[in-house]
Amino acid sequence: MPTLAHGSPLPLHARLFARPDVWMEGDAVAQFARVASLPGCVRAAAMPDLHAGRGIPVGAAFAFEDIVIPHLVGGDAGCGVHLFATTAPHKSADKLERRARAAMEDDPLADCDGAELFEAVWREGAPGLAQVAGIPEDIAALAALEKPLSWGPSGDSEPYRAGFEAALGSTGGGNHFVEIARVEAIADEALAAGMGLERGRLVALAHSGSRGLGGAIARRWGNAELTGKDIERYLGDLAGACRFAQANRLLLAARMLRALGAARPDRIAGAIEIIHNAVRLEPVDGAPAWVHRKGAAPAPAGGATVVLGSRGAPSWVLSGTGHAEALASVAHGAGRRMGRSDARQKIAQRYRRAELGRTALGGRVVCDDPDLLFEEHPDAYKPIEPVVASLVDEGLALPVASLVPVVTVKQ
Repeated sequence: MPTLAHGSPLPLHARLFARPDVWMEGDAVAQFARVASLPGCVRAAAMPDLHAGRGIPVGAAFAFEDIVIPHLVGGDAGCGVHLFATTAPHKSADKLERRARAAMEDDPLADCDGAELFEAVWREGAPGLAQVAGIPEDIAALAALEKPLSWGPSGDSEPYRAGFEAALGSTGGGNHFVEIARVEAIADEALAAGMGLERGRLVALAHSGSRGLGGAIARRWGNAELTGKDIERYLGDLAGACRFAQANRLLLAARMLRALGAARPDRIAGAIEIIHNAVRLEPVDGAPAWVHRKGAAPAPAGGATVVLGSRGAPSWVLSGTGHAEALASVAHGAGRRMGRSDARQKIAQRYRRAELGRTALGGRVVCDDPDLLFEEHPDAYKPIEPVVASLVDEGLALPVASLVPVVTVKQ
């Protein structure tokens, strides 16, 4: 059992994928070592964005042979990223900020029946939006382009019919956001072209999950270790949450597409949809195992994936390699280096409130919550460059393109 520099022992089937220049929180590695040592864990991979969570680390993937542990997914079930590459030309940040604010104020679901809406997205995900009466034509057209999630059938929706549809189209708190970004650097022309990414073009990107629905599912299943039929029942609930989250991201991204004048199929050059909080049955060392991802983006061989920066740092589109020891995963973002309370205290001493609406990269920030502005400041996160470099150097992914935030919306 190897011992890392911070003193936390890791079992032989666990590995931390991070260069020495990536700051790593001791508590996060201790949490990772503890989960990796649980009975039934056959492989564990910690990403360079690893940071401590509520008893379990964020930024890791764990494979279990015969059990599913809902707590390792947590209340943010289905959280992920939806990126639309567009043919929209560059516009000024000030103009895009005005358009983004207006788009976020409009409610595209105002004419929809809540019960019908919830049932449609619980069962069908984003494609289900196209079937709901009252959905605007542009969103219905975008929804019809979406690929159904191959997660098996959703479970019984009855326990969750509690008004969660009201949260559809909202980012939520924490590190969730919706953004307009500019394709800045192209690292691989052929891969970028295959994803619809072209230097100088604009993309709409949404990072959010299943909102309060995921929390309700987490409370229902608690800290159980599931086997047999219980796994099937939980996976039904999880599938519903993932589909809800997919629809939520489409609605968020559609608002930014409206701001770009690109909310129609002929202005979409490509799309990437990934889920980084979920459980799936995948081959591990030649046998099926339940792979739990908690803030880890899937990166199968040749699959497009996204590593999120902060609002003041670029995100990166990568192409996965299906790295076996990493459970075909990569980091989902830069990773926190400050807790939220520390960020509020320390960053408030460094910056005036009026300065937080602009970024060092020239971007605009739309957020009316002062706490979130401090908690999600770029200084609260690790630098993105060594995180991405760790993934590339370790052979987990290939770099494709960087995305510089132009307008970031947090609500």
